[in-house]
Amino acid sequence: MVHEVFLGLGTNLGDREKNLRDALRKLGAHEKIALESTSSIYETKPVGGPLGQPLFLNMVAKIKTFLQPYELLKELKTIEKEMGRKPGVRFGPREIDLDILLFDNEIVKTKELEIPHPRLKERAFVLIPLLEIYPDCRLPDGILLREILKRLNPSQEDVVFYKESPV
Repeated sequence: MVHEVFLGLGTNLGDREKNLRDALRKLGAHEKIALESTSSIYETKPVGGPLGQPLFLNMVAKIKTFLQPYELLKELKTIEKEMGRKPGVRFGPREIDLDILLFDNEIVKTKELEIPHPRLKERAFVLIPLLEIYPDCRLPDGILLREILKRLNPSQEDVVFYKESPV
């Protein structure tokens, strides 16, 4: 069965644009992943973690995959490691961060994986690019994400348009 998945991509170390392009290239080259669409890139201040971090570039990608949630998570962790991500400080600087935001209409809640992403409803830097490519997106409980974004009411300084989709 083919699954529809939305991934969050973020980076704040090195050549940030290249990191996003490389991650998308690796996703698209995977035999069980098809890259369907990508959002624009947005620049944001770090949320949480150590002070003084560089700004993040964030975007969302829609993929189709035959992988199950835990298999996909394993592949994403492999890509992160290949791109130089090392275990470190929670919410700290990183070359690349690949998060499963939504996986079909599934709900998963374990120590290793939580879908929908547990902080999806708190992060305008994820909601804005997600809604760009899927304006009518709903959580599995039926809540429209655009309603959640309205309640967050981010300022224009919180999530700044950086560049059109790199693909």
